[in-house]
Amino acid sequence: MSSVNCTYTRSSGGNEKFTGLPPVKAIPGTKTATVVTNRGTIVAQLNASAPCTVNSFSFLASKNYFDATKCHRLLNAPGFTALQCGDPSATGSGGPGYAFADENLAGATYPRGTLAMANAGAGTNGSQFFFVFKDSQFSPNYTPFGKVISGLDVLDAIAAEGTDNGQSDGAPKKTVTLSSVRIR
Repeated sequence: MSSVNCTYTRSSGGNEKFTGLPPVKAIPGTKTATVVTNRGTIVAQLNASAPCTVNSFSFLASKNYFDATKCHRLLNAPGFTALQCGDPSATGSGGPGYAFADENLAGATYPRGTLAMANAGAGTNGSQFFFVFKDSQFSPNYTPFGKVISGLDVLDAIAAEGTDNGQSDGAPKKTVTLSSVRIR
């Protein structure tokens, strides 16, 4: 497959953990992400139609960026469900010190098992991502870049425990820590 040129723009502010910029050239193709947590392992097939997103996610994983970070948000409201991870500060405002454009949004849907990028608006993708554990009706503003192929039971168990504040949006009641994220 031929490569795709990606643009990653250095950003500052927030709680960043900068490990460099990903390579400009992304090689589209299917990859597998193995996300090992203290609660179990989640495996996702990464989407070739979001090559710059997969390139960034793979780059961060290769730098051990996600290792020993907490999933800081559990959203379990009617029509909207997600376990959000990838923020090294576990505050919701952390990132890798760069941003990149959205991909693959035309007609995007978020069925159970979707892996998508979290963001603070158009073109603000960084390191935060989320797993959808029930079919959800998010607006098509979040780049879907993978599908869970193993580990939905792990997500279901985390969701069933609820949040630390007893509301539909908060930190998971029991801490969820990423031990490692590996791409092959």
